[in-house]
Amino acid sequence: MSPSRAAALRIAPQAPAPAAAPGETAVSARDLSLTYETADGPVFALSGIDLTVARGEFVSFIGPSGCGKTTFLRCVADLERPTGGSLAVNGIGAGAARLRRDYGFVFQAPALYPWRTVERNVALPLEIFGVPRAERRERVARYLDLVHLSGFGRKFPWQLSGGMQQRASIARALCFEPKLLLMDEPFGALDEIVRDHLNAQLLGLWRETGKTVLFVTHSIAEAVYLSGRVVVMSPRPGRIIDIVDCAALGRERPLEIRETPEFLALAHRVRDGLRAGNAYDA
Repeated sequence: MSPSRAAALRIAPQAPAPAAAPGETAVSARDLSLTYETADGPVFALSGIDLTVARGEFVSFIGPSGCGKTTFLRCVADLERPTGGSLAVNGIGAGAARLRRDYGFVFQAPALYPWRTVERNVALPLEIFGVPRAERRERVARYLDLVHLSGFGRKFPWQLSGGMQQRASIARALCFEPKLLLMDEPFGALDEIVRDHLNAQLLGLWRETGKTVLFVTHSIAEAVYLSGRVVVMSPRPGRIIDIVDCAALGRERPLEIRETPEFLALAHRVRDGLRAGNAYDA
């Protein structure tokens, strides 16, 4: 990247958020900011975030540690409250969307209870929501099949591999059929072979369910492979440096697509955005 191009990315204001079609917006953030007040002074976590995510999109967020990727997901989930700007989730406030059970959250660790079988872990939200037993059984079986864990429902989490545990966590997040799936580095602790396999499975799951997915990652290759768009963020305070459109790769993406010139060009643009935003100096 030329010095002039890098400088332009540093100082140019963010372009207006692309608009989704009327009635099809899953997430809409306008000038969203979040500042934590601490004993040592304010910590600016997010600043001036403008982003629109259409229903059914797969959008990844990438940036250095502490840039606000997870904080943004937590705002969408109403686990954090923005201190400026506006945020709508499926056309209503984030708090109302939470109460309506509009989202499922998949965390970095599977967070499965070791004393409950896989099927009882997956069924836990349904138990809490008071879903009848027969319907619980049907949904658990359906979503275990969807994540390729049929036949493992009677196992305990400690009897499964890390990748299988994370798939059980995804099934749990989907079993109450939310409109939005929030995923915070769900494959970050797995080895590359397992991670590639789960990436391919997640794409298939997304195509089959049509869910809107917001996905946090530190992997450029993972972000480009999975996403329709990649949101590149700066170090704190988290700002959007670039939004990379990966839709030209198509919806059917074999792992070998990562070796194509088109894929490498998109990965290079993401890397350039991180570099221009001083991510490598964070």
